[in-house]
Amino acid sequence: MQLALGCMPVLALALGGFAPAPKPIAPTKTAAESPPRTASKSAPKAVGKATPNKAAWTAANIAAFDRVLADRARHGLDRVEFLPAPADGTAPVDDAARTKAALDYAGALAQGRVDPASLHQVYTLPRPKVDLATGLSRALAKGDLVAWFDGLPPQDAEYKQLSDAYLAFSAKASTATPVQAIPSGVIRVGNRNARVATIVEQLAESGYLPSSTDPLAVAPVPTPFSPTATTPTTAAPMIYTQAMAEALKGLQTDYGIAADGVVGPETLKVLNLGAGDRARALAVGLERRRWLARTPPPTRIDVNTAAAQLRYYRDGTMIDQRKVIVGEPGRETPALSSPIYRLVANPTWTVPKSIQNGEMANVGEEYLTAHNMVVRDGWIVQQPGPSNALGMVKFDMANDQAIYLHDTSAPGLFDRSQRHLSHGCVRVEDALGFARILAEDEGVGEAWQTAQDSGETSFVPLPRRIPVRLLYHNVYVDDAGKVAFRTDPYGWNDPIAEQLGFAKASAKRAEAQAIDIGP
Repeated sequence: MQLALGCMPVLALALGGFAPAPKPIAPTKTAAESPPRTASKSAPKAVGKATPNKAAWTAANIAAFDRVLADRARHGLDRVEFLPAPADGTAPVDDAARTKAALDYAGALAQGRVDPASLHQVYTLPRPKVDLATGLSRALAKGDLVAWFDGLPPQDAEYKQLSDAYLAFSAKASTATPVQAIPSGVIRVGNRNARVATIVEQLAESGYLPSSTDPLAVAPVPTPFSPTATTPTTAAPMIYTQAMAEALKGLQTDYGIAADGVVGPETLKVLNLGAGDRARALAVGLERRRWLARTPPPTRIDVNTAAAQLRYYRDGTMIDQRKVIVGEPGRETPALSSPIYRLVANPTWTVPKSIQNGEMANVGEEYLTAHNMVVRDGWIVQQPGPSNALGMVKFDMANDQAIYLHDTSAPGLFDRSQRHLSHGCVRVEDALGFARILAEDEGVGEAWQTAQDSGETSFVPLPRRIPVRLLYHNVYVDDAGKVAFRTDPYGWNDPIAEQLGFAKASAKRAEAQAIDIGP
């Protein structure tokens, strides 16, 4: 992974290419078999020195721990073997091994099994700190082991909903009769095709068409393929209607495909995702949430870089959300916790030397004038104004990666489905409107308006810093209360999924091409 330290502007940024989702699980016998087991090796170390004494592992506590481990699928950890069963002829599990397994599993629930710092060069989101050893000792002594383990993972409603979805999709992946993937071939409105029924079923299962209260149930549709046949049956083909196309546009928008309602090759890649693919993404989503502090700041800005979406919370209530543009694959927006400490009206942009001496090495006065640029003390500086790469407002953040939120002179890019287009910084839709909301909420609305109207570069400090979390959640609960799936544009899910016991994915990452100037 190439990490862009800061919003290093270039003359061209990423084209909004589609990042293909993982290929569907092959319909082989492995789909119905028990999940593969992965030994637990990377659980965080327990904080504290207390260790349970031998007498603590009573028959009741042993039985309770067995029940706890048997329920680990609820957290997407059923493919990890924390306490291997003794092989024939070997000694039974002793208390030391059981204690180690209990601490490993407790660490996986409380802090995550995978250390995000081992995956990313930059990861500054605070992780939970829990004295696991002392907690285990007390739980064993009190005989409330189950309750103690139950209190370690996140307790919020989103985690519970993702957990329920994981169980449902895992069950479907392991018990459903394998079916043939939807064959290739373009379908447009008005076409009658045997594949339409399966497309409708997939759209309903993914939440793009109405379904019953069961998250996996769909409205009855004709079955286009028999469970055992390799060719379509003679069931009457359905007509692909405009209503179906409108539903498909929602899926296409979410997955970064041109939202034309046409069933083409890229759309079929998403439609052919199976329950196993979604279970894999959900397991990673649960793991990512276990990395996070259990009580986030009640007033904060959360940027979901996987979905290119911003949410603003005030005193625990979400009061605003909007689209954002984030780092392109290869120059990813890092996972940071960093506060906004001031607003910058009419900002300038100083071109980094790497760009000045590279792509801009041979530009002349005509180019500089056309882009409202001047040379100051050997640096190329773009002057304030609507054409500035930072737009009309910059949200200064306190971090050593030069990452910040800002406006843009190319607002049309927010209409794109795929918005991983920048060099690391976060461009905010209607950034001036968002700045006005923050300024008024912080009691500096008048000062901000004066700074903005001046036409000069002006700084408006905020009375208190507003925490910003740059998260990467390609599975989350949307505004309608449904589990939403997105692609994995940075390819960050794969190493996590593999450590959770899932097979290695073969998905490709998005390609980057030239678009515009800016950070």
